[in-house]
Amino acid sequence: MRRISMPLFWRVCLINGAVFLLGTLALALSPATVSAQPLLSELVVLLLGLTVIVLLNGALLRTVLRPLDRLTAVTGQIDLRHPGLRLDEDGSGPARPLVRGFNAMLERLELERSTSTARALRAQEAERQRIAQELHDEVGQSLTAVLLGLRHAMDSAPEPVRAELDELRGTTRASLEEVRRIAQRLRPGDLTDLGLISALAGLARATSARNGPRVRRRLPTSVPDLPSATELVIYRVAQEALTNVVRHARAESVDLGLTLSDGRLVLRVVDDGVGIPRGAMGAGIQGMLERARMVGGVLDVRAREDRRGGSGTEVRLSLPLPRRAEP
Repeated sequence: MRRISMPLFWRVCLINGAVFLLGTLALALSPATVSAQPLLSELVVLLLGLTVIVLLNGALLRTVLRPLDRLTAVTGQIDLRHPGLRLDEDGSGPARPLVRGFNAMLERLELERSTSTARALRAQEAERQRIAQELHDEVGQSLTAVLLGLRHAMDSAPEPVRAELDELRGTTRASLEEVRRIAQRLRPGDLTDLGLISALAGLARATSARNGPRVRRRLPTSVPDLPSATELVIYRVAQEALTNVVRHARAESVDLGLTLSDGRLVLRVVDDGVGIPRGAMGAGIQGMLERARMVGGVLDVRAREDRRGGSGTEVRLSLPLPRRAEP
């Protein structure tokens, strides 16, 4: 059975008209009269009748306008970075078409934002690959050629100049290593060549080697076969979490763990640093959230306190295992 939808304006007019009609009928059918010079008792009756009409009209209008108040409240809470907030259509009464349209609008906005964000992240990843390739092919090869030229020059240079050339050669070699490290961060070759576990282990070693905190690894020997997009998300979230620890946490140690639990793959990065301010949502955390949503995962970033009263931050990424990958 199809419901007849009436605009809200006409609903309000109908309610007001019904209340006024009832008041008019009550006045016409009742034995009450009003003198040319109203008595106090007559004024009291009129005042009571007016109060009843106002209260009845307010109660009826409240049932129509309450969903609008809820809609206004929800509008102030909307944050497309945290999707899923909806109004209850079943309890919306006459404003149900408005609530349904509002929910549909939110779904479209969230879908469009998710699609555009995924497209931007894929473009960012492709750009990283291109820059890493250029660093390796162009800058890396150029610095390698400079090293070979310096080596040849040292063989024929006089002794006073040879020391300066050797120092310049050391600087060039350090620059070449730095270029290789940047290219590795932009394009995780270990992830493609050696797999997820080896890539995470290498990331932990590199973090500790750069005068960072000591990284304790709790990684399984193997994981089920995962789509390449999922492996890349796990690696990027771990990379961003460790980078944040090095830059901001002032931590002494970090735990990097990957576990299988109840058909889900869980990545945890826990540090003993200064903790994260409540409500903090920087570009790095936002990027991790968006990456997690791309593969159906859930990311949780929270401050933690251990039993000894210390503080720190925990980054937890939970991903569903594909059915074919479940053990």
